Amino acid sequence: MQDCFMMNNQKVWQPDSEMAAAWETTFTEDSTRVQSGRDHFTPLFTIEQYSYSASNVPVAEATKIIQMVLKGKPVLLHYWSVYYGRWRDDYFRVGKSQNITIGTLISGGEMYSKLAFNMTGVNPVR
Repeated sequence: MQDCFMMNNQKVWQPDSEMAAAWETTFTEDSTRVQSGRDHFTPLFTIEQYSYSASNVPVAEATKIIQMVLKGKPVLLHYWSVYYGRWRDDYFRVGKSQNITIGTLISGGEMYSKLAFNMTGVNPVR
């Protein structure tokens, strides 16, 4: 069986094929670039970030995902890590949605055209 994207050990509506990945490093408060142009940066930690974006999501599937990620609760994510180069599990939080576009509200066929949000890792990469 092929691995798939999961939240809280539940298979969810799979993101579109081009899922964006990024990372962010936090530095000490005194990190800066000096007048000579040389840097003086002390990294503290780096976290992974991913954007979930899916099209034509049935409302029931979107609701399941939204209820897992809303209110900043940590979500156990099964995902492909660009840092580790493999499928793995770790906790992520969602602070803000990007787009939730209502597609159709026809009774029995309710669907969102687009469901998108960013996820930020709770734990730093090691």
